Amino acid sequence: MSTKDAIINKLREAFAPQSLDVSDESHLHEGHSGHRPGGETHFTVNIVSPAFQGKSRIERHRMINAALAAELAGSVHALALTAQAPGEAGG
Repeated sequence: MSTKDAIINKLREAFAPQSLDVSDESHLHEGHSGHRPGGETHFTVNIVSPAFQGKSRIERHRMINAALAAELAGSVHALALTAQAPGEAGG
């Protein structure tokens, strides 16, 4: 299973998102710190989930980081997050 698939599966399981987009942007970081041949080091996550209702931006990021602890301790070097509750998207 690719790292991207693992991230998608763990976020779906943890947060039952209304929408989820995970992009591998490793190719944009060639030659930079943390990049490895084969990629799967730099990801962007956009997620909308009721689990984030009433949570601060920092709390949301901590929730995601906890769900992806194994990936963050291993192959993932950078994770850019946009985490919103329903009704916040687009604004």
